Amino acid sequence: MARLFTSRWGRVLLLGLICGVSFFLHNGASEVSLMESRNFVAAREMVAGGSWLIPTMNHELRLAKPPLPTWAVAGLQRLIGPTQNLALLRVPAGLAATLLVFFFWGLARALTRGQPAEATAPGRTAWLAALVLATSLLVVTTGREGQWDIFATSLAIGGLWLLVEGWQRPVRQAYLWLAGAGVLLGMAMLSKGPVPIYALVLPFLLAYFIGRPTHRQALRARTAGTVLAAGLAVVIGGSWPLYIWLKVAPAARAVARVEIASWGERHVQPVWYYWPFFAFTGLWALVALAALVWPYARPRLRGYLPYGVALGWLLAGLLLLSIVPEKKERYMLPLMPPLALLVAGLLRYWQSQELGGGLPARTGWLPDSWLPRTWGALLVLLLLALPVAMVLTGFTGFGLGSVRFGLVVALVVALGVGLVRQGILRRQVNFLIGSTLVVVVSIIALVMPAYPRWEGRRDVPGQRQLRQLPGLRGVGEWYSLDTLHVKQVWAAGQAVPIWHPTVDQLAGLAHPVVTVSGQPAEESLPAGWADVVRITRQDSFYLDRGRNSAVWFVSRLEPIIQIKK
Repeated sequence: MARLFTSRWGRVLLLGLICGVSFFLHNGASEVSLMESRNFVAAREMVAGGSWLIPTMNHELRLAKPPLPTWAVAGLQRLIGPTQNLALLRVPAGLAATLLVFFFWGLARALTRGQPAEATAPGRTAWLAALVLATSLLVVTTGREGQWDIFATSLAIGGLWLLVEGWQRPVRQAYLWLAGAGVLLGMAMLSKGPVPIYALVLPFLLAYFIGRPTHRQALRARTAGTVLAAGLAVVIGGSWPLYIWLKVAPAARAVARVEIASWGERHVQPVWYYWPFFAFTGLWALVALAALVWPYARPRLRGYLPYGVALGWLLAGLLLLSIVPEKKERYMLPLMPPLALLVAGLLRYWQSQELGGGLPARTGWLPDSWLPRTWGALLVLLLLALPVAMVLTGFTGFGLGSVRFGLVVALVVALGVGLVRQGILRRQVNFLIGSTLVVVVSIIALVMPAYPRWEGRRDVPGQRQLRQLPGLRGVGEWYSLDTLHVKQVWAAGQAVPIWHPTVDQLAGLAHPVVTVSGQPAEESLPAGWADVVRITRQDSFYLDRGRNSAVWFVSRLEPIIQIKK
C-alpha cells in the first residue's frame, strides 16, 4: 500500500477518489442557493433559445457576472437535455473544483521542486498540499455549488501553474507554457471579471518576485513569452465585456455603476472580518494556524517549500481582500491554496521527525510533539460528537438502530481507538493525516444525506413551496405581478417575468396566462380588468419555509372574448 502512494499513478488515483467524494457524492443534497439559482436560471434561458453572448435572467439582461460558468451549465443541459436535477447541474462546478485541486498540485510541484528536503521524497509535499486542499472545508462547500467563485479560482490557479512552469523552462520551451497560462487567466476573467486577478494572481506575483532576484531574472529572460501570456489574458478576458459594451452600452454602464457601488455598500464588514480564515481549512485548522507562526514554522518549513513565497502570497491576498468593504465567507477561497501549501510543509516536517514510530520522548514538551497530539485529540472529540448529534437530531434513518448510525459508531470505535494509540500516544503523523482524510470522506458519505432534513428542520407542516405546486396544463406563460425572488423563478421551472399590464394589454391577450403575486391578482391588476379577463384562483405558496413567510397567490387569467366563443 505504501508503494502505491509513492507512485505517480497511485497518487493520482487517491486524489481523484478524494475529489470524487468531496465534490460529487450527494452533491444534490443541499437546496439551491441564491448564486446558484441566478446561474441556473440564466443557463436555462440560454438552452431555451436565449442569447449565449447576452445572457438573460428571468427575461432581463444578466450582465453583472461574466458568462463562462453559465455556459458550462448550459452546455451540460444541451448535452443531456433540460433538467432541474441539482446533482447534475452541479457537475460543472465539481469538475472545476477537481481541476482546481490538480492545477494546484502542479503549481505546488513547480514551487517545491528545487527545495533541498524534497530530495528524500520528491513530490510528496505537493501531493499532500493537493490532498489538504481537496478536503478543506471552504473548498468542499464551494466546489459543491454551481456558482462563479470555484470556476474563477480554478482557472486562475491553472494559469499561475503554467506561468511558473514557463518561467522555469528553457526560453524556447517557455512560450507554449506561457501561452497556455494566458488562455487560462483569460478564462478566469470570463468567470468573474478582474476579481481572480486582484485576489489571487496579484498577491502571488508580489510574493513570487519581491525579494527573489532569481525569479526576476527568469522573468526578464522570458519577457516576450510573458507579454504573450498577458496579451492573451487581456484579449480573452476582455472579449465578452467589449462585446457587451458594443451591443448594449447603456445597460452595461448601469450595471457597472451598480456593481462598483456594491463594493462599498452591500455586505459591508469590518477590516478584520477575515481573521479566522485558517478555520476554513476545516479539520486541518490547527496545523494551518501553527504553519502561520513565523518563528516556529519558518525554520521547519523552508526545507520543503519557499516559506516566504507561500506566506507572502497568503498575507498579500488577505490584505487585498480585507481592504474591500464588501466581504463574504466564500470570498476567502483564494486564500485556501497558499494555506494548503503551508499545511503540507508542516506535515512533511513532522513526518521527517518520526523516529522509531514516533517523535523522541524527550521532545514531549515541544510544539512538534503536543501539536500533533492536540490535533489527534480534536479528531477524537469530533468523532465522538457525530453519533451524539445523529441521536439528538432525531432524523429518520439516521438515529439509533439505523444502518448509518451503526456505520458511524463502527467508524468512531475503530478510528477513535487508532487515534488514541497511534495519533495521541505515539504521535504518528501519517496516521493522523490518513484519519483526517477518512473523517472528511465519511462525513460526506454517511452524514451529508441528512442535510436536506437539517435545512428543513424549521419547516411548517403543510406549508407548500412553489416547486411543490402541480403543473398548470395548457398554460405556457407565467408572469409575476410583483418582484419574485430568483430562487422562486428557478423553482417555477420557467421564466416568470415581471408584468405590470394595462387594461389594453389585458384586452389584447390571445390565450390564458398564469400570474403570481404577493396579494390576490384582483388587487394587483389595473381598474377595469373585470371587463376583459376572468381570474381563477389556482393555488398559493409560501416564499420560504419559516413561520413568518409571506404567502403568494397563483391565478389564471383568461380573456373574456375567448370564453364567450
